[in-house]
Amino acid sequence: MQQTLGGLIAKRRKEKGMTQLELARQVGVTDKAVSKWERNLSCPDVVTLPVLAGILEVSLDELMQVNTKKPHFSRESGATAGIVLPAVALAMGVAVTVLTLLNALTPQHAAAMLGLGLACLALWAIGSRTSLF
Repeated sequence: MQQTLGGLIAKRRKEKGMTQLELARQVGVTDKAVSKWERNLSCPDVVTLPVLAGILEVSLDELMQVNTKKPHFSRESGATAGIVLPAVALAMGVAVTVLTLLNALTPQHAAAMLGLGLACLALWAIGSRTSLF
């Protein structure tokens, strides 16, 4: 379970043996502001966050609970996406060609289908380059 910003502030403050008033003075806010942060009734402003992270000796990413881990893809989902995306792109190209030859496609629909195919190719290229597939 992920801890709230307020919970993390309170935890780190207590670990450092500080009162809310002491933290507030170092940050340049009131103790009531710190109390509200810790109870998740408000959040520090964007200018205060780096100062707060420094005082609490945590990185800004840790304070903001930024997820720096890459998304997990199973081998099966990556293999499937690596097959499906280029297949959809190819299918869109073939469909546009055939339907255009049959005069059964408007330019707007052709553009939409080709755009979908290009988007699939772009996702496939990005996934291939970053080892997602």
